[in-house]
Amino acid sequence: MNQFKSITSTLLVFFVAFSFAQEQTKTEREPGHTNQNKFRQMYQEFATPNMYRSASGTPGPSYYQQQADYKMDIELDDRNARLYGEETITYHNNAPDALEFLWLQLDQNVRARDSKSPLRNGNGVNVAYTTGSFAQTYMTEGFDGGFRIDHVKDASGKSLPYTINQTMMRVDLPEPLKTGEKVSFSIKWWYNIPDHTVDRARSGYEYFEKDGNRAYVIAQFFPRMAVYSDVEGWQNHQFWGSGEFALPFGNYDVNITVPADHVLDATGKLLNRKEVFSKEMMKRYGEAQRSYDKPVLIVTQEEAEAAEKGFSEKKKTWKFRAENVRDYAFASSRKFIWDMQAVRIGDRDVMAVSLYPKEGNPLWEELSTKAVASTLKSYSAHTFDYPYHKAISVHAKNQGMEYPMICWNYGRPNEDGSYSERTKYGMISVIIHEVGHNFFPMIVNSDERQWGWMDEGLDTFMQYLAEQEFGEAFPEVIAPNDKYPSRRGAPSKIIPYMSGDQSTIAPIMSNPENVFQLGPNAYAKPATALNILRETVMGRELFDHAFKTYAQRWMFKHPTPEDFFRTMEDASAVDLDWFWRSWFYTTDYVDIGVKGVKKYVVSDKPGKEMREYMEARNMTESDLPPLVYLVEEDREDTDKDMMGKSPSEISAPLKEFMMDNLTAEERARIKEPKYFYEVTFDKPGGIPMPLIVEYTYADGSTEQVTYPPEIWRRNDAEVKRVISAQTELVAITVDPRAETADIDVTNNSWPRKESPSEFNQFKEGIKGD
Repeated sequence: MNQFKSITSTLLVFFVAFSFAQEQTKTEREPGHTNQNKFRQMYQEFATPNMYRSASGTPGPSYYQQQADYKMDIELDDRNARLYGEETITYHNNAPDALEFLWLQLDQNVRARDSKSPLRNGNGVNVAYTTGSFAQTYMTEGFDGGFRIDHVKDASGKSLPYTINQTMMRVDLPEPLKTGEKVSFSIKWWYNIPDHTVDRARSGYEYFEKDGNRAYVIAQFFPRMAVYSDVEGWQNHQFWGSGEFALPFGNYDVNITVPADHVLDATGKLLNRKEVFSKEMMKRYGEAQRSYDKPVLIVTQEEAEAAEKGFSEKKKTWKFRAENVRDYAFASSRKFIWDMQAVRIGDRDVMAVSLYPKEGNPLWEELSTKAVASTLKSYSAHTFDYPYHKAISVHAKNQGMEYPMICWNYGRPNEDGSYSERTKYGMISVIIHEVGHNFFPMIVNSDERQWGWMDEGLDTFMQYLAEQEFGEAFPEVIAPNDKYPSRRGAPSKIIPYMSGDQSTIAPIMSNPENVFQLGPNAYAKPATALNILRETVMGRELFDHAFKTYAQRWMFKHPTPEDFFRTMEDASAVDLDWFWRSWFYTTDYVDIGVKGVKKYVVSDKPGKEMREYMEARNMTESDLPPLVYLVEEDREDTDKDMMGKSPSEISAPLKEFMMDNLTAEERARIKEPKYFYEVTFDKPGGIPMPLIVEYTYADGSTEQVTYPPEIWRRNDAEVKRVISAQTELVAITVDPRAETADIDVTNNSWPRKESPSEFNQFKEGIKGD
């Protein structure tokens, strides 16, 4: 028996070696081949850890970030749609470097007449234009936008030299600003406010022709400090229009002067509420602070409609202070209705707020503040408690933009007040998304100019979770028995993009200005990837802990992609290099299927492969111990006397050999399989994923097995698995619940399911109608 065991061990070594060779990809075994294995570590792609950013994904012991504090006096000229401002910036240098100059962002310059932004893309002749579009494109000089800088002065009033390069301004310092020092300087400026409904400006006004009023949503309205960090130095990439904003944190004291009949809200705490509120408004505000189940109107629709009929020549100044924010924005109009309610977040109350003209009703009064409150609860549960005292949703036509504590959102009913389900869900979704941006990137402050997906993708993923939770919390808003119809997040939603023309697809790890389809690339694909990571690869418990760890490590700091990737692995003990590489660094897609199935029978006589092995070594059956052989049932060379045997029918010596090393208890638990199958799975797509398989048997039973993604580590093209069963295998389905964004499901089944022709589908559709 010992001799038999020795020979069997030799055979096992042979079969293991043979199996390993089968699993290697052909290219990896070719001489001089560069290792392209998706499972290799990401040392080439990732920046080397250092004292600023650790290998675990945490801020390092020498991590630093700059601070920029602002004092501003702003005046809105409603007659001429202009904004005037003067600001004093105090810049704190916490970097280990001395700074010879400072860089500021002049984002309004993207709309200047001499802007290079409209020239950066090629274009051709449109075969048809709206009359307005044709006139604007070919018959006018265009909008006269951009900052007019009156002066830049130091703290003593002396002029500082500055240079404007498109949307960036360099201020030269008289002497280098050393580590630990700060410098104060002032800028006076003005600009013409654009109509944001033209060319989809991110901020500006909407003009309402019927009553002659404007509703203003104002952002990117002041020269703002750029980020200086250990990663980029100065982040002074130009603002071309798509790549958004990289900004340092700081404190803001802002005085905003507007017509006295305007309603206004902004980033920060309102310091002079009793001066700008009427007694009735103060009373309603007190009620709103105690109302947790529904919003309280601070300004009613009737009051807003009355204000629309006038145009006050008097002025009113609203005073705000905001601490530890990265940006500032405000909204102002005499048309605004205003409502608020309290939301309990952790151990404190936050005010959920909405501003909207009558054109937004009844939809906005019914749902806007409800969506704000629900969003704050959902995001806080998955990341950290919302730290600011309020979150504001402002109605603005065709808008979706975000700033600390305030955002603009679309969704307008028809003139008669009716609205479609699409309009309703679109409004709720954009409010969830834009309010959610308070978390990413307003607090977890990533570099939007360089990595659009770090704010849009993470926020869209969180939006998907918050939408589903909104549907659960407010079933009366959702159609009966339906889930919230999220537009992005579910694996099936990304398939059209990932299966599209590769010449118009870029990796997620691309600058927003360099992608063809920003929505799918920066929003949908990373959101879907994270959803798959949560539901299929890691599981909710591991993912949620790691994601919350990332959010809490980097709140009020500047994370990079590597910080996110490393933290997700550090907090979960899941090696995800293959996932980041495939989903974020390539344009590969998922396609996994069943290539073939072979049926085997048990025999005590060797089959063809074994006989060839023995012949090559001058061996006979007498040289071997009793062995169990699996012989392919359908092969022409299979002997008839080898067919149809079950383990109970094989020879007694062989059965004794099989049971030799088992205890009596173990023998009693053994089930003798009657059917054996070798299933070959292939992977035409480039992305390795968990191999999720459902096996169906003749007795109607099913078994689902999830093989880990590492099953593809040795062969990126195909793998085999042996299935032993008590009953006959009749069907195999890969990815039965459509979890992996598989772009081609025609190869996901065995036996192969015939897809109906387009004509037959058309006929079936007629029958259904």
